[in-house]
Amino acid sequence: MTTIDDALQRDQALPDFDWHAFPAGTERDVFAAPSGGLARVRLGDPDAPRVVLVPGVAGSKEDFVLMFPLFAAAGYRVESYDLAGHYGSVDAGPHNLVPPREHYDYPLFVEDLVAILEDGGPAHVLGYSFAGVVTELALVARPDLFRSLTLMSAPPATGQVFRGVKHIGPISDMSPHRAAGLILWGIRYNLNRTPPGRIAFVRERLGITGRACIDDVVGLMMTTPDMTDEVAAAGIPKLIAVGDQDLWPQAQHDEYAARIGARVATYPTGHAPCETTPHQLARDMLRLFADAR
Repeated sequence: MTTIDDALQRDQALPDFDWHAFPAGTERDVFAAPSGGLARVRLGDPDAPRVVLVPGVAGSKEDFVLMFPLFAAAGYRVESYDLAGHYGSVDAGPHNLVPPREHYDYPLFVEDLVAILEDGGPAHVLGYSFAGVVTELALVARPDLFRSLTLMSAPPATGQVFRGVKHIGPISDMSPHRAAGLILWGIRYNLNRTPPGRIAFVRERLGITGRACIDDVVGLMMTTPDMTDEVAAAGIPKLIAVGDQDLWPQAQHDEYAARIGARVATYPTGHAPCETTPHQLARDMLRLFADAR
């Protein structure tokens, strides 16, 4: 991974495979978070610098399986977990809070992430899509827990962020339930034409993840808070990593990066660089980590 071409060639040679399979030596546990038990995976020397990868709505820790060996080989302790209400953490949620709440909200996801980060100390953090908003909120609340921040395919806007999405923006003003249904329909019917092994896993995961949770998260993305100034003021290196075919236009990502003081890395892919360009993404994140030192 010493040159752009090397990482690009490695990514172009990726085969289809079983997305359940983490590298040998990966540790699995259930972390006791405020919202309940969160399924977690970790790889690498426990005393090494930490990298925490946070999946987005309808996602899971498996979205990062290709990146785990890359960070571990580079001398890092890499970790990920399933968000409350998702896949292996499906039983975690607002009903477990004290006092119980009815809906998933930003404080729930932020408090869970803060608890994960406190369990081991400051980390380099990546937030994927919706989780980009969660990581920004956590950074503002607890900057002491962050060594760097990578926003991968995160919404580069505030308020109703779906208005900025390519093609569907003009028709995105609908109820969260209807919008979530549209998103899930596109995933299930494989509009992105992902390989057979990947789409089989995604469909399995959707069969487990709670629909009420996804509805709530989509509703949260329609009310994304503006914390631009606070994130810009954070004294850590920042990276915005996106595909050139991402949901949001490149110009919006570039503008947001300028506002928060982040560098931009763009890859020849869509909304999921962690799946399709992991070597290029890991290369650029490792450069970011070096800046943090």
